[in-house]
Amino acid sequence: MRYFLDTEFNGFGGALISLALVPEFGDEEFYVSLPLPDEIHPWVEQHVIPYLRFVPPALDYELSREHAAHHLEVYLASDPDPVIVADWPDDLAHFCQILLTGPGEMIALNGLRLELINGVGFSSAMNSKVPHNALHDARALKDFCLG
Repeated sequence: MRYFLDTEFNGFGGALISLALVPEFGDEEFYVSLPLPDEIHPWVEQHVIPYLRFVPPALDYELSREHAAHHLEVYLASDPDPVIVADWPDDLAHFCQILLTGPGEMIALNGLRLELINGVGFSSAMNSKVPHNALHDARALKDFCLG
């Protein structure tokens, strides 16, 4: 199944702040926020942080990077062929980084595929109900891709 991905991070090359996956079928969404870095990029402070917690209560919690990785492992465990779809390379890079749990270690997966779409004409900020919130932006990406 395809999962539509969005992340929020602390400026160009900065630490991951939140990650969301929205499945092609069903309503079991994945969202995780990580502990905030000590210094937050001014743009992120203004445009991302105020909307970080605009998610359903069942998804509103913060996890360490390692716990987030294992949470993701459980989320994807039942899918024999997950396809992660993103419209921006940094989203895929952050997704791949969270798969790692230590030196030479990663979460258990049956494998997965990554797909970077050409999002010309698509802006998550313009199409999301809560711009710069990873979950809402991933929903907007799903709507764009399936629309």
